Amino acid sequence: MQKASLLCSSNPISSPPAYLHTCCPLTAPIRTRFSPSLFAFSSLRFSLNRLHGRRHGFSPLHSTATEEMIEASKNVSSFVEIGYISSVHGLQGEICIKPNTDFPELRFCKAGRRWLKQQVSGKETIKEVELVEGREHPGKKSWILSFSGIETVDQARQLVGSTLLAEEEDRPHLEEGEFYTRDLVGMRVILKETGEVVGAVVNVFNSGANDLLHVMLKSAEPMPNGSEELSSLAEAGDSGPLVWVPFVKEIVPNVDMNRREMLITPPKGLLEPNVRSDERSKKERRQLEWKERKRFQKRLIAAKKKLSQMEQQHVFHGFRFGEKSQASLLADQIVSVNSKLLQQALENVEIASKRWTITESLAGTKLVRNRLRISEKCFTPSTSEEKLGTNFTLQEKALQLISKGKVAVVLDMSDHKNRGKEYDLSLSSSTSRENSETSSLQMLLCDDERFVKAEYRSSMPLVLISPADEIISMKKLFSSNNYFGFDPEKVWFLEEERLPVVGSLFEQNMHKILMKSPWEILQSPVGSGGVISLLSSDNIVENLAQNSVEYIQVCNGERYISRSSPLLLGLVNEKEAEIGIQIFEHSEDVEEGFSMVFSIDTMKKLTRQIHKFQFYAIAKPNSHVELVEKKWVHVEPSSPNSYEFYSTIFSCLNACSLDKLCVMEITE
Repeated sequence: MQKASLLCSSNPISSPPAYLHTCCPLTAPIRTRFSPSLFAFSSLRFSLNRLHGRRHGFSPLHSTATEEMIEASKNVSSFVEIGYISSVHGLQGEICIKPNTDFPELRFCKAGRRWLKQQVSGKETIKEVELVEGREHPGKKSWILSFSGIETVDQARQLVGSTLLAEEEDRPHLEEGEFYTRDLVGMRVILKETGEVVGAVVNVFNSGANDLLHVMLKSAEPMPNGSEELSSLAEAGDSGPLVWVPFVKEIVPNVDMNRREMLITPPKGLLEPNVRSDERSKKERRQLEWKERKRFQKRLIAAKKKLSQMEQQHVFHGFRFGEKSQASLLADQIVSVNSKLLQQALENVEIASKRWTITESLAGTKLVRNRLRISEKCFTPSTSEEKLGTNFTLQEKALQLISKGKVAVVLDMSDHKNRGKEYDLSLSSSTSRENSETSSLQMLLCDDERFVKAEYRSSMPLVLISPADEIISMKKLFSSNNYFGFDPEKVWFLEEERLPVVGSLFEQNMHKILMKSPWEILQSPVGSGGVISLLSSDNIVENLAQNSVEYIQVCNGERYISRSSPLLLGLVNEKEAEIGIQIFEHSEDVEEGFSMVFSIDTMKKLTRQIHKFQFYAIAKPNSHVELVEKKWVHVEPSSPNSYEFYSTIFSCLNACSLDKLCVMEITE
């Protein structure tokens, strides 16, 4: 997980997530931070009658299934990658391949010549193979292939981890309005309104909802369609600032393949977010990069030491396989592990505990003296004095604190509805979830009646927490809407807290961390309890305290959108409480839409007492890979084989006395 500091809004827009997900790959995932020698090679559809997605409020220009990659080196410049061999199938020498192409039927069903790229004695080799036949593997998102001369399991195992290639000149012909990614790289980008050349496309990234063009600004000349030239330009110091441009019809209305240029109509601010704010020399920037690499190496050494103390050395096996980029990915994964949180979760793994709910603990108890019951009809941000009666003073106190910048808001946009539940086979679309989250968030931020009034926003710190694959969408949503009136220096975008998934078998006095691939740790979100640990990272709470913030309101974004009021804040302030909790009468799952207010001193105390949070383990089935006799083996379970850890934000009450607690119950 990228840490909070790397996602702070005051920084330039970061690169997309560190990898694109495939189905349990045994080879390196496609990294989204593309190097000059690696370009996405996919079919981008420019069809206007199949528009979908809402990034920047626009519909995508195309839809991309999977991608073909082309590595521009002397060895493989004439090939495209079409899939990764992930495992052996059956006893007749057949193999399973994870497709990396938009044309699987053509690539895997049509017999003929193909090529395999393998690492042999540390060197990359390419050899020709003859595809005999292929068929789709139902429900596995993979294909089963058989090659001439490969007839035994042992022979097939030698191919696992290899990349299947096809000739570049054998690319299928696209329909009108469709493009290959590589053909877009190097095209000039021109403002349609003025005719001004603003830059050139240096890469294309598929974000799920739509593709993003990586555009290098301030380049008046067209860039050649080749990685070596692009690399030499960058090394010569001619590279300009990079920005992301959504490849959608409303922003890129015209693409001229013959003239190798595209016209764009960008919304305000789209071409500005990534401009470098300093004028350091190339030497100074390299010195800073060197220092950053040194700091990362120290963090990696410390992280490996902690995992070794927890007897999880098997996580390091991937360093002995693959290439430099794959080792770099594994290093990032290791550094991202919150070892303290993991150690605490592992201590709870053998404790048989049911899900702890605030409703059971507080309903009907007389120990909480500071209680307020209020009708849901009066539950809006600006209810009249007539409806609120004596509670109107609570609303006035809260609005006064907000207007003076004494309150920070944390919106957790993660979906906790299905987290923390037992084995569930239901699946959801990440793209539809992403569109739903950004759409609902935009509606909330544009409505003064349901959220903070526009005149108060410039002084209010705002923290948004979401899954990693939604961070880019949210950052672009804010940048294209002038941050909805908030100060960009006071807005944070944080990835939800995640912890490694561990095996359910208790071997050698430990539960082993499971690996999604040799270079990826299998991880899962920890739930709303992770909000506190996120706020402890990079001294966010200390930063808020230094800016005179007195209260932090933490709430689930979905519930805040539909039901929000400043009354809880006013109640906490009047009672001089440490924590305030909002619950709804007859609600079965408070976790689904939690809302809490913390005093800044209480939050600082909680960030130092993460060890008091309670985790519980949920048994679930998870595919993973294991190293068996120097071979990576793909494990596909038929029943729960692992534990995912979950923690609720309400477990923070373990560190708070009941006489310092406020409860506001909303009645029907």
